[in-house]
Amino acid sequence: MTQNRTPYQDKIIKNYYQNRDAIGLQKAQEAITELYLSEGKKRETIWKRLESHLEKIGLKPEQIKKLRAADDPAKVAEAIQKFA
Repeated sequence: MTQNRTPYQDKIIKNYYQNRDAIGLQKAQEAITELYLSEGKKRETIWKRLESHLEKIGLKPEQIKKLRAADDPAKVAEAIQKFA
């Protein structure tokens, strides 16, 4: 299957993958803010999204599990501080 993309589209795709970790960090920071304000089912949904973003920035799965078990947004913010 041939992909018919313009050079502009190729550049956008290339830039996305080059900046994927920075995008993941920004999304993780946004999710932490939402986590402070949420509870119940909404909080579970945010945690699922946050886990994905934490993986993208390079946190180890064991560390993500510990943060999830603690369910403390302050600890998550502290853990990602070194990536900022």
